[in-house]
Amino acid sequence: MATQEQIKKFISQIAPILQAEAKKRGYKVVSPAIAQALQESLSSKNASGISLLAEKYHNYHGMKCGKYWLSQGKPSVSLKTGEEYKIGTITQITDYFRVFPDMEAGLKGYYEFLSMQRYAAVAKAETPEEYMNAIKAAGYCTSSTYIKNCLSKISKYNLTQYDQGMDGTGSKGALYTIGRNYTLQSDMYVRESPGGKKKLFSNLTADAKKHGKQDTEGYGILKKGTVVTCKTTQSYNGGIWMEIPSGCVCAVSRTGKIYIK
Repeated sequence: MATQEQIKKFISQIAPILQAEAKKRGYKVVSPAIAQALQESLSSKNASGISLLAEKYHNYHGMKCGKYWLSQGKPSVSLKTGEEYKIGTITQITDYFRVFPDMEAGLKGYYEFLSMQRYAAVAKAETPEEYMNAIKAAGYCTSSTYIKNCLSKISKYNLTQYDQGMDGTGSKGALYTIGRNYTLQSDMYVRESPGGKKKLFSNLTADAKKHGKQDTEGYGILKKGTVVTCKTTQSYNGGIWMEIPSGCVCAVSRTGKIYIK
């Protein structure tokens, strides 16, 4: 597998280009596009940690040719790939994939690929979850775990930071800067993950305990007025969640109500 160093380098190369192209086209989030590139491009077969399709042919999203591309005589390459037509069964096939001259063209080509009518709902998605569900529903891939794998990468590599400055939910994320302190506008439960299980008061940090309380079941609540440090932000279920030293708290609700300023 690619090393963490190789992955970080890859993200730093593709993220700015994808972000610029997404903004230009009015997309509301770009983190799923970055996650897809990681899902499709990372490989254990090459020393670079990047697949042959990505490294040599600058196709970072596993885009196949389709009849239109081939009819136009555009560059393509025939490669083996696995498809999950039946859940749990991988079928090895050989298919044609799009070829691009360089990284910028390949990443731009991803959004040109999504310009097809069947992907119209993707551009309207306001959260990574909506984006991935829309792209899967449109038939982008056959993998039954594709959505789960991409969303996992968004969380693991903090890719929602690139949604800051985008429209919709992404612009909400721009309210917060990693490393800065903010104040709770109401009492808040601390959770293990965005929208996840409540954390026990006993599992909060010592500082959080000083500014918190526990409910009748022992779950931790941070009191209104508590100052928290933003570690990361992540979009979830239409809102924005903030990771703080003790766990996760809702920063902006799906209706736009701000709980942390």
